[in-house]
Amino acid sequence: CPRCMQCDTKFDFITRKHHCRRCGKCFCDKCCSKKVPLPRMCFVDPVRQCAECALVSQKETEFYDKQLKVLMNGATFFVTLGTSDKSELMVCRLSNNQRYLVLDGDSHYEIEILQISTVQILTEGFTPGGGNTRAVGMILQYKVPGSEEVTQMKFTAGEDFNCNKKLSAAWLAAMHKATKLLYESRDQ
Repeated sequence: CPRCMQCDTKFDFITRKHHCRRCGKCFCDKCCSKKVPLPRMCFVDPVRQCAECALVSQKETEFYDKQLKVLMNGATFFVTLGTSDKSELMVCRLSNNQRYLVLDGDSHYEIEILQISTVQILTEGFTPGGGNTRAVGMILQYKVPGSEEVTQMKFTAGEDFNCNKKLSAAWLAAMHKATKLLYESRDQ
């Protein structure tokens, strides 16, 4: 790697090369000067990263600190499978190893995160004071292991059972942030 992969500066005795701990590309000091923790790669102390990777790592760190616990604790939803008219009350949570979406009720499902193809958050109305809509559910599409079949599940935060509606909305918001991070990391 004779030149910086960002600004094309030639490396020599004075301009040394550094590599980004996230993407592994070679950069000069100016283009790879950010130091950010990288917990998903077991770097708990801040490490050198390029500007683009540092931004993604900061978003991931915020997600790990704030949203991951919400997803792992779970929330209660009415879940409708495919085109069925029947819905089942289920607790939805992220597994301890963060690889599966676990749904528990009368039925039990474990959906591998890597098999999820789309997540659409369902919203309604305006919050008091106007402005934002609130999350009331989501539609999730995923591939069934061993086939190319795509299955759809609809999650709805119901109003007629005694679960915490605020918890369901927080879980949906965390899920929305998680999917944004997943799509960003797939694009890299």
